[in-house]
Formats: sequence, structure tokens, C-alpha cells
Amino acid sequence: MNILVCGGAGYIGSHMVRRLVRAGHSPVVFDNFSTGHGRAVECAFRGFPGGAQVFRGDLLDPAALDAAFASRRFDAVMHFAGLILVGESVAKPGLYYENNVTGTLNLLRAMEKSGVHRFVFSSTCAIFGEPETMPVHEGLPRLPINPYGNTKLVAEMMMEDFARAHAFKCVALRYFNAAGADDAGDIGEDHDPESHLIPNAIKAVLGQGPALRVFGSDYDTPDGTCLRDYVHVNDLADAHLAALDFLGKIPEDAGGFDGFGLGTGKATSVLEIISSVEKVSGGKVPYSLAPRRPGDSPVLCAGPHKASTVLEWRPRYTEIDAIVETAWKWHSRK
Repeated sequence: MNILVCGGAGYIGSHMVRRLVRAGHSPVVFDNFSTGHGRAVECAFRGFPGGAQVFRGDLLDPAALDAAFASRRFDAVMHFAGLILVGESVAKPGLYYENNVTGTLNLLRAMEKSGVHRFVFSSTCAIFGEPETMPVHEGLPRLPINPYGNTKLVAEMMMEDFARAHAFKCVALRYFNAAGADDAGDIGEDHDPESHLIPNAIKAVLGQGPALRVFGSDYDTPDGTCLRDYVHVNDLADAHLAALDFLGKIPEDAGGFDGFGLGTGKATSVLEIISSVEKVSGGKVPYSLAPRRPGDSPVLCAGPHKASTVLEWRPRYTEIDAIVETAWKWHSRK
């Protein structure tokens, strides 16, 4: 299949491109390279006949989207080109609504114009806000508490409307904490600034970053720190392939929308992450305790039953040490 991968130069997008290549598909990257990396694209396409297939463009530029869709007939679109920093979304909501909402709307319109109706969307568990029960499952109310979550929910609502009006076939995959790197160690998490716990803990060990700050040590959890569900980036890529198969079973003239939570169903604390990084690296993670951050939930953990039964998706990386080991391999080689 010919797959347009929007945001294919980013962290999860580049791993997805590699997975598509290995599965025998023909991905094409559409990216503005504001946060993505050309080297990640080149590595992801390694072994692909003809090398990397890339359109440099922005979702806010309809002409660039039209040019990409005019280049060939696409069977499906995967959309990873979203802004993802919760704190930044609070400070700059307009930026997030423009990129995550207007950009997604432009993409859906370009798909409609080109007759491409299969769509897999990179969403987030943040659309559920602060759930009153754990684990988080698809039946809970979608009540985001920040602009980032709001924009992802609006994008999902647009997908539902396009499915009803234009027979789009859409899946929203709601990630928990994406983590890790490809086993080859040549592509991985490379954000600037980096806001995620595992890479920041590793950078602290390597002396490539400041001492880690642990926000909150007085939560009602076993060790007082927040618990999160970490899911390996390659398992997320596998879920997107499973979503493609799922969409292929929908009749050609029918539309549909569905959403799936993606996590391991296991919650790991901040201090347990620090312990895992020390175990894998053989070093000590310098860190200090800091007050809680507003809006941080004590526990966020997936209930992945629906993804398991409907998509037949099961994560291969179920132990945190195995996830951290792949991240260490990537960061220690940089």
C-alpha cells in the first residue's frame, strides 16, 4: 500500500516509516522538519528501493498538501504531525489550535478532494483528562483539561463527522507514554527541548543534561511519585499496522470511526524509572525532589482490552527494563 505519513520525520513517525518499509508498504513522508530530523528519515528508509520518499511541507499549507496527493494514489494516511507539549499548549493555545486542529482539517479536506478515505490518527490518553477510575478505557467520558487534550479531541470529532458525511474510515490511537527506541539504535527520541522522563534521566547519567527533577514525592502511590504506563514506540507502530488491517475490513462504501487506548496495562513510578535507568546504564541518576506540577495525575494506566480484542494488538515490550535498554542504546550512541 502507498501510505502518506504526515510527521514521518518525528519520533514516532520515523519508527512507523521503518515498520511500513519492513512490512512491504511504500511510505511517503510529509513533514515541515520543524521538530523532525532528516537523518531519522534516511535511517527509516534504509533498504527501501529508491531511498527516502519525502515531501517537505506544512499541514497549514493546502497547496503543499495538494502537491503531495497529486504525486501518486495513496491508499491511506497516517497523521503524526501534532504538537504535544502540555505546558506549551497552556501558554500558547492558539499555536496548538492552529497546528493540531486547522492542520488536521486541511489534511482531511485534501484527502476528501483526492478520494483517500482511510485515516489513522495519532491521538492521546489526554482526551480523558483526569479519570476518576483506573485503568483508563474507551468507555470513560472524554473530558480533557488542557489545550493539548482539547485539540486532539476536536480532531477526533472532525474525524467522526467526516466518517458520517464522506464515508471516511478512521481510527484514533490514544497513546499513553511513548518510550524507547528501535532495537538497531539508529533512530530514537530526539526532542529539543526534551520533556520526557526516560530520555532526561539518561541524559542526566551521561552528563548531557542537568540533574533530573522529580515533581512530587507525596502522592498516594507506593513510593510517593507519579505512576505512568510506558509503551514502546515500536509497539505503537505495530498498532498502526493493525489499525490499517482493521480499516481494510470496512466495506468500501461505508464510513466509520473508532478509538483505541494503547498501553501495556502496567504502571511504573518515577523512582522506578530512575532505578531502571541506573540498572541498565550502570550509573547513577542525579536528581532532586520538587513540588508537584499542577494537573499531574497520581496514576495514569491503560486498559488495553479493546485494542487486544478488536485490533489483535499486544505489546511485545512489557517490562520497563527492556524499554529503557533500547532508549539507552540510542542515547549512548548519539
